Amino acid sequence: QVRLVESGGGLVQAGGSLRLSCVASGSIRNKDAMAWYRQAPGKQRELVATITSGGLTTYAASVKGRFTISGDNAKNTLYLQMNSLTPEDTGDYYCNGVLRTSGGGWSAFGSWGPGTQVTVSS
Repeated sequence: QVRLVESGGGLVQAGGSLRLSCVASGSIRNKDAMAWYRQAPGKQRELVATITSGGLTTYAASVKGRFTISGDNAKNTLYLQMNSLTPEDTGDYYCNGVLRTSGGGWSAFGSWGPGTQVTVSS
């Protein structure tokens, strides 16, 4: 079982930036992509961004143009550069392997890590 450990969260003022990292203990097999999710207080976990092994990326509309997902396969590490942060970006951020669904969406299938907390103050 591959373990995922997220880091890089913290408290930042609106307009600021953070860079999140996700280190995997190994390569997640049979995935279609790696992804970042977030869960705001009292809300369901939502997909933020995905990246395939070929470097193709997708973003949630709410973060497009502000967040950038990238990865270093040699280091089994996934990154999320977050710029122009707003209080609505506050939440716990998680990474995971994902599979493409028949409906065109993405479904996480690995075990979740502990996440990293991001708090954006206004």
